[in-house]
Amino acid sequence: MLFVKSDELKTGMRLAKPIYNKIGVMLYERNSKLTSQGIISIQNFGLIGVYILEPAEPVPPMSEDDIEFERFQAMAIFTIKDILDQVKREEEPKGLYPFANQILKQYGSLYHKINFVQNLRSADDYTYKHALNTAILCALMSKKMKFEFKKQLDVVIAGIIHDMGGLMYTPALRKKPAAEYTSADEKEIEGFHKAGYQVLGRNQYLDTNAKVVAQIALAELHGLKSDFSADKKLEELEVLKIASVFDAETAMKYGEEPLSEITALRHLKDPANGYNQKVVQALVDSINILQPGVCVELNNGDKGLVITEGPTDVLHPFVLSFRDNQIINLGESGLPVDYQIKDIMKTMDNRHVINRDLLEAYRGSTVHIGQKR
Repeated sequence: MLFVKSDELKTGMRLAKPIYNKIGVMLYERNSKLTSQGIISIQNFGLIGVYILEPAEPVPPMSEDDIEFERFQAMAIFTIKDILDQVKREEEPKGLYPFANQILKQYGSLYHKINFVQNLRSADDYTYKHALNTAILCALMSKKMKFEFKKQLDVVIAGIIHDMGGLMYTPALRKKPAAEYTSADEKEIEGFHKAGYQVLGRNQYLDTNAKVVAQIALAELHGLKSDFSADKKLEELEVLKIASVFDAETAMKYGEEPLSEITALRHLKDPANGYNQKVVQALVDSINILQPGVCVELNNGDKGLVITEGPTDVLHPFVLSFRDNQIINLGESGLPVDYQIKDIMKTMDNRHVINRDLLEAYRGSTVHIGQKR
């Protein structure tokens, strides 16, 4: 499965994920071949890109949980949009608590992991979908952390409302790759997040604890000064920050490919980045990351298939090497080679891309039989 930007789509490509219109109606199913009209539709929707199946890749199986997760993402976006727009206007978000309870009912009581399926995004709905996915991750992780119900509800609500500054981005700024931000852009972005922080603080309809968690998370995620002291660094805050970072890093964005779950998790597990490792483990226990069947690339260039999850560390599973059919336990000490997973395989296609211009330069002129050179 490959991520392809909207302006690089070609007719005949097969969709790896369905596409819904703005009212939640499915327009294109998985495995649909793109036509010229379909490409125009995707570009008109403003989608950053779509996920495409490789030429010989079969359609991945989907469980009932996967289908329900995608359906919930497609339908819930309209509810969360209404809620966040009301919070932005400093009005009472009337649907906030019923919606937070709905998320908790579906994802805050599970005893098994789910496949965290990233959704398709555009400049118009990016913040709404980020808020939705962050809230879902908060519900999953809070269950693993054994939060009581009120604590779960607070962190889910905080997840819904925490990116108020992102809601204020202009369309032009949202479409600009982060690598191209100027100092003026960065100052404007800082101003948006400060304004979002203040909007949350002024909203009298929000639960105090949920609001404080959202404000501190917003401040810490965007390098702002918070009005709250260090003793307000609650477990809910750590859950929210990790959920937000994981979704933001694995989501599609303008100007760069989304990171794999492995790369995002490695960032969260790095002690230098200061994330609470107990909470990171709650994320690992909530979603499938290196489950059996995932193809990976190792740091020595070998490729393989995960056959068993790592018993103590998700980044050290049992891998079947494609090179020699040997099973490698990445968690075993004393291996002859320091095997580590570099990343999830981006492509199963091992063909080499030929530079035709370079080939012509070395080929020389055509000589026919009997012709003198």
